[in-house]
Amino acid sequence: MNKQASTNTQVLICGAGAAGLTLAIDLARRGVAIRLIDKLPAPFAGSRGKGIQPRTLEVLEDLGVIDRLAAVGAPYPVQRLHKADGTFTDSQEVMVSPPTPEEPYRTPLMVPQFRTEAVLRERLAELGGTVEYGRALTGFDQDADGVTATVAGPDGAETIRCGWLVGGDGGRSFVRHVLDIGFPGKTLGVRAVVADIALEGLSRDFWHRCGEGDMDRQIGLCPLPHTDLFQLQAPIPLEGEIDLSVAGLQAFIDDRWTAGRLKVNRVDWASAYSMNARLADRYREGRVLLMGDAAHIHPPTGGQGLNTSLQDAYNLGWKLAAVLQGAPDALIDTYEEERRPIAAGMLGLATGLLEKAKQGEIKRGREVHQLDLGYRFSSLALDAVRPEDLLQPGDRAPDGRLAGAAGGAKRLFDLLAGPHWTLLARAVDPAALPAPRPGLHVHRVGGASGDLRDPDDVLGVTYGLAEGEAVLIRPDGYVAAFPAATDGARLEGYLAEVGLDAPSRAARAA
Repeated sequence: MNKQASTNTQVLICGAGAAGLTLAIDLARRGVAIRLIDKLPAPFAGSRGKGIQPRTLEVLEDLGVIDRLAAVGAPYPVQRLHKADGTFTDSQEVMVSPPTPEEPYRTPLMVPQFRTEAVLRERLAELGGTVEYGRALTGFDQDADGVTATVAGPDGAETIRCGWLVGGDGGRSFVRHVLDIGFPGKTLGVRAVVADIALEGLSRDFWHRCGEGDMDRQIGLCPLPHTDLFQLQAPIPLEGEIDLSVAGLQAFIDDRWTAGRLKVNRVDWASAYSMNARLADRYREGRVLLMGDAAHIHPPTGGQGLNTSLQDAYNLGWKLAAVLQGAPDALIDTYEEERRPIAAGMLGLATGLLEKAKQGEIKRGREVHQLDLGYRFSSLALDAVRPEDLLQPGDRAPDGRLAGAAGGAKRLFDLLAGPHWTLLARAVDPAALPAPRPGLHVHRVGGASGDLRDPDDVLGVTYGLAEGEAVLIRPDGYVAAFPAATDGARLEGYLAEVGLDAPSRAARAA
């Protein structure tokens, strides 16, 4: 039986992985009416994407879950390479750097994917949202005003009318298929097994590897924090069935592991898969959008897939909310404009790292941290004449230490946290600043009337601001503009383009 169409949904999100959950959280905290569906009967149970990169940690801080995530994760362990003669060497293959005021997270965090998604579901519940499992999108049509979607669930079919449909439904995306969007790329000639297993015979203090440089013998066993599990990773032949049972994986490990007897006690999750690198031809078709693995799939090397997907959602969330609240529809086009080139770059990086991994080279540095990615090329990066060595529009906005006028310590990230834009003005005449309005927080730093102080000269040293200058920062933590105090009309025009129109004179007078 087909239920009558529900009409109070502004955004329907298909797929409740990390990207779908992130988008749902970001929209829910902005007051957008969402529904989040997933065809799986229950949450994903595997560890697959276990590396959370530093830039993603900043995003998760803004979403309010960084401490919960750290509590269920841990730093990457030292890698122990076992040799055929019984000896081993230890090395730190993941770059470990101390935090700085500008970059509070500089080392990746290991969190099994099932734990990351559980933390995100908990946050979504706090915001009044939930995941509807066992509900599969079976079709949709769109018109100028919205999308009509058909969803099959345990209680029958349902028609949902929504303003926007977002497909975060994985590499075999149904949404992408219906839209007939090309997904070019290549199969990389590598097939692998990944499994979460309870194992005896190995120390949990190390990420154990052996057979490096030999694609027929390589195997890795990584302890998953706060569990009794190891993640097994190993290349496998391109053809043939792989026995993923306890007995099958026991035999697989016995064949490859040369450093003593190990015992497999339990298999919680396992998968055999072929590695691909693919990128969707486009991310938008009318009122339907793609994100995450539906838009790009990566080999696992470098830990870029989950992170790129989650940041897709973080980029899209504020734009969708702004358009739903009256911003020009063209704002949505900047989602593909910004995120597709990032995905293309990450595909190239991950594929290059895969080639190195085939030879046993698995060292990872800053290039995987995603802190240096930005949108200087974006139409949302307002032109500014600044020396090349200074922060530019489109760059990630660094953190820093300030002080409140009342004496309390303030981090810049504290000021940016939340679904708003932020304007930081250094000793600027208040009369030259934009009028107060919903969605824009204005802070005056220094000067007689400043609500903030800058004892470490963060705005000068890190942001390159002179007195009388300002910086506008987007809701997703990237610099939008360095507006001149003398060019208020240009700034107001930009704010209107992103849905922050100036209030009327009557409203300002009131």
